[in-house]
Formats: sequence, C-alpha cells, structure tokens
Amino acid sequence: MTYIRPIPMTDPARPAGALPLAGGWCWFSHVEVIHRDEAPRIVSVADLDGETRDRLSGKRPDFGGLSMDRPRVMGILNVTPDSFSDGGLFLRPEAALMQARKMAAGADILDIGGESTRPGAAEVEAAEETARTAPVIAALRDGGLDVPISIDTRKASVARSAFAAGATILNDVTALQFDPAMARVAAQSGCPVILMHSIATPQTMQNDPYYDDVLLDVYDALSTRLAEAEAAGIPRAKLAVDPGIGFGKTLQHNLILLSRLSLFHNLGVPVLLGASRKRFIGTISAESDAQKRLPGSLAVALAGVAQGMQMIRVHDVAETRQALSLWQAATTGGAA
Repeated sequence: MTYIRPIPMTDPARPAGALPLAGGWCWFSHVEVIHRDEAPRIVSVADLDGETRDRLSGKRPDFGGLSMDRPRVMGILNVTPDSFSDGGLFLRPEAALMQARKMAAGADILDIGGESTRPGAAEVEAAEETARTAPVIAALRDGGLDVPISIDTRKASVARSAFAAGATILNDVTALQFDPAMARVAAQSGCPVILMHSIATPQTMQNDPYYDDVLLDVYDALSTRLAEAEAAGIPRAKLAVDPGIGFGKTLQHNLILLSRLSLFHNLGVPVLLGASRKRFIGTISAESDAQKRLPGSLAVALAGVAQGMQMIRVHDVAETRQALSLWQAATTGGAA
C-alpha cells in the first residue's frame, strides 16, 4: 500500500502550483510517498493523480456547524473525580457550569466527559456517567449556551442521554468499538462523530504497546474505522479522526505521530489533535504536575496547527486561543 503525506507549509512565499492543504491555512507543493517496505521519497504535487490531489487539497465539510478552514479550539470539561489533570475540580454541577461558561468565551466546541480514560482508569457505570454529564449539558442549553457540545463517551446509553440533553457531537475514544450499540445510536442521532484511535482499554492500554509502524498502523486502523462507521450509516461528511496521542502509545510513538500528523489528511476528513497536558509533555519537560504543563501543551498545539489540524482539544482555552491568534498573525503577516 502507498501512503501519501503532504508536506505542510505556511511560508508567505508560495510557489506556483502549490495546493491548499485540506482547504485550510497550510499549503503544500510536495508530498512524502511512504511504503512499509522501502525508503520514503519526495515527489511534486504535479506528479500526483487527480483524485489524490483533490482529496488532499479539497475543503473539508463543515463539522458540527463549524467551518474547517481555520483551526477550532475544543475545550475539555471533565465532570469526573479522577481525570489525570483536573479530576474533581468540576464534579459539582455548579462548578462544571461555571467552568463551561468560562470556556465558551473562547472555545468553538465544549467537550464534556464523565469517565476518565487516563492510563489505568477503571470503568464507570453508564448510569453514573450519565448522571454526571446529561444534567450539565441540559443546564448549559437551558441557560442559552449555543456552542457545539460534544459528549466524550464510549457508551451508547450515555451518548443517547447526552444527545437528548443537547449534545451535538460524539467523541468516542474507541472509535465506536467499545459498545456494540454505539454505531447505531450515533447513526440515528445524525450527529457528527470523532473517531479516536486507541488500543485495549484505559486500564491496560499502556502495558507495553507495540506497533509494526505506529504511523502507518494508526492510519490503517482509522481508515478501517471510517469505513465501518460509514457502513453503519454515518455519512463520511459527518466523520472526523483523532490519532489518539497518549492512548496506547509510548513516548516515541507519540513523537513519531506528532512529527508526521499531516498524513492523516489523506483520509479526507477533519483531524483533531488532543495532547493537552499529557504525560509525554511532562516527561520531556521534566514536569510531573499536569496542571503546570501549559507551555508544553501550547507548543504541541501550535505544532499541530502548523500541520493543518482542524481541531485542537485543550484544557486551557483562553491561553490556547491567545497563542493561536498570535501564531496566525505572525505566519500571515497580519492578514485575516
């Protein structure tokens, strides 16, 4: 199999013949052609067939009512007692509502989850997870909040209740594989779905994860999940992918994925990057306190945006919005 990775650029000096990357803010004039059994090679976009050119350069459909021609910030709201970085901070409904309204000032999407999926986390009963999330979503809608809300869950009953309460996007860390009923519920809802790559369960995913080639294995897995989601009745125009940084990956796996994220544009759907405050940031920066990993989280987020990631999932919304605004201004010379 041949894998085509566009080499993203943001330089204002753009050569003739360069193509927009996924209809967004990056462009590319060359691609890296990758095979599993031979050395990669670099070729010009002029040497690509028309279908590949169109897939890599074409504007992505709006996702959850948001255009994908500029980076979107997804704010994380964990209504849990044990999430790795903010567990317990927003478990009380009033605290969750206050944080959600604060985030909504800068976030394009709010991502609400009631079950920690940190390494080693135990499963939460669906009823408890629903009790944590659905009332918060309903209260936000009742209070007039109209930003897209995603429900971060792997359980169909939790998703169903969240949709009824006003959630408009499903973010499933298992790409619809944990709960056999999830694909059907997602299809019936008509809501957009984010398919994230992971292996095993949170309890065991960091037990010596292995890949033949992490970049290509994750790509192939997401390609398969996209096809199966479509077969379940979810239109491809309502699907996005997430390579799952930190989910069943070692430090080196994460860094390989981050260095070549643009490969996932070849899937033809929006790509989300979620790396905020994760352990690998602490390992590289020698910072054990997850809440002190903001500088590293911003660095990774901007590296992702430089590779055309359409959605960035973060804990620190205001800080990420400021960093993103400055990055965009600096790379475009102030042009809108």
